[in-house]
Amino acid sequence: MAHELSSTTSLSHFCQKLNRLKTLEESTTERSLRHHLTMLDLILLGMGTTGSVGLYVLVGTVAKEMAGPAVLVSFGVAAVASLLGALCYAEFGVRVPGRGSAYLFTYVSMGELWAFLVGWNTILGYLIGVAAVARVWSSYVDAIFSHRIRSFTMAHVGSWQVLFLAQYPDFLAAGVILLASALVSYGVGVSSWLNRTFSAINLVVILFIIILGFMLARPHNWSAEEGGFAPFGFSGIIDGAATCFIAFQGFGAIAASSMEAQNPKRAVPIAIAISLGLAAGTNILVSAALTFMVPWRSLDPDLALTDAFNQRGYSWAGFIVAAGAICAMNTFLLRTVIFLPRMVHAMAADGLFFQVFTYMHPQTLVPIVGIMVFGVLVAFLALLLDFKALVQFMSISALLNSTIVATSIVMLRIHKSPPSSFLGSASPVGTEQASAPEPGKLRPALRPYPSFPGGYRPGAAVAWALGVLVASAITLDCMLVFGGSALHLPPWGHTLLLLLSSVVFLLSLRFLGAHQQQRRENAFQVPMVPLTPALSILLNVFLMLHLSYLNWLSSSIWLLIGEWGPGRDPRWAAGGGQAGKLGWDLPFRLVPSLQDSWCILAMASGTARRTSGSCQG
Repeated sequence: MAHELSSTTSLSHFCQKLNRLKTLEESTTERSLRHHLTMLDLILLGMGTTGSVGLYVLVGTVAKEMAGPAVLVSFGVAAVASLLGALCYAEFGVRVPGRGSAYLFTYVSMGELWAFLVGWNTILGYLIGVAAVARVWSSYVDAIFSHRIRSFTMAHVGSWQVLFLAQYPDFLAAGVILLASALVSYGVGVSSWLNRTFSAINLVVILFIIILGFMLARPHNWSAEEGGFAPFGFSGIIDGAATCFIAFQGFGAIAASSMEAQNPKRAVPIAIAISLGLAAGTNILVSAALTFMVPWRSLDPDLALTDAFNQRGYSWAGFIVAAGAICAMNTFLLRTVIFLPRMVHAMAADGLFFQVFTYMHPQTLVPIVGIMVFGVLVAFLALLLDFKALVQFMSISALLNSTIVATSIVMLRIHKSPPSSFLGSASPVGTEQASAPEPGKLRPALRPYPSFPGGYRPGAAVAWALGVLVASAITLDCMLVFGGSALHLPPWGHTLLLLLSSVVFLLSLRFLGAHQQQRRENAFQVPMVPLTPALSILLNVFLMLHLSYLNWLSSSIWLLIGEWGPGRDPRWAAGGGQAGKLGWDLPFRLVPSLQDSWCILAMASGTARRTSGSCQG
């Protein structure tokens, strides 16, 4: 009996930890970094993070292998999906200014478990993204020297043909990552100065590409003789959009830097909107100019823009483009090399990662341990992995994080939580109206009709309805993407599931919209909640289902590593920060009964609690 009560107590304690929200407390380090960035700095930060990935890393690969000239439509679809996610990031950036981006936003609204998954997933995305950009940076530098670097390496080091591995070790790509890590170790001031310089050069080069590209345009390259505008059809356009989504993730960097903004309530939403609009416009225009200049079949995926000008006999223009690409990717590397260690520092401070990563250099105020460790790790990936393999793994983490952030917005706006769960006294985010209704309760006009939510505490029915909405969105997207034949369903079964999932999605959306929401004055809020986050979830899942199985495989393996790695051993998260000792190995030491399993789910959603060995609703 005592053993059963002990197991019950441990299980209850574990479930409470899974659902625990973060209370924000402003540290001395964060206070010293505030009010450093202007709106222009935030816009350049967003452009520096997005400009290099879309223009120089993805456009050639997507145009040649996925969408053809319709790559500009792929960028447009990805921009719409990113806009829906950017609105959610903007509200979080205003209400929860601080380090960590999606990780922190999820922590203050959905709890530790989801925060750890988002943070661990973000680490994967940035590791692969930085390695891919470094590979392309190396290719452009090599092109300036007429590929002598590649020839020298292959002649003196050797080459191989192994799946997912590069044909030869790219020492130049590894070296630039180590150099960027060394630079940011000296402090944010050096990186900010270089960021402004490189961003200005990149914008001038982008204008040069667009103007000269359209001057050299050949509309025949979009004709049926060359395969047409969309040679891979609608499926190719969506496949390209899923890959291009990563090209618009600069708003995450802006939101993550909101603590340093001079006026985050105004600067963060405007900077996100401007940077996203500029990124969408430049990617679409450059894609159109590129596919107008040369046939899409002849593009070099690694050096698409430089190669296009070289094919037209403008080698001097190719040299200018290569110089601009190098500057743009320098900006990206400098920003992401510092962002990833800072996010890991936030996780470590919360007790969800190795405590050694909490160390900050006393003079430069940078997470020096994280910079060193992840700098070496990314350099190793860039040294050995093939560029095409890296591109395949880039988007799924960004899409998954955007989906979870959209879900968090609904929880934040509708779910009732104690004020201290979101913000400490040192982190004001606006003033609640004194007469505002309690979030999570039905609107007065609708209370007489649906009587079943009355048995739940405020917010519990919302959590269940949100889970149903996400599940119905996944089912609906699966029906749309795979169809009945791929799922081995008869026509009537496919139609029935399509209609049923659509109806459930709309009903759950209507139910969520019937609840009171948090309202804040003088602060940006996502319009039309829960419709906007729901559309973001639906579109993100639709794009994720168009990614290759290698994306899903790599993401699943990475999450399993997280479960058996930093999140598995409680000694690695032993009481160093906000969350303290998480104890992720507790489920493996307990063998709960069916009732206990149900209780885990019910308590995680807030609809039940453990008392005296039983689970009560």
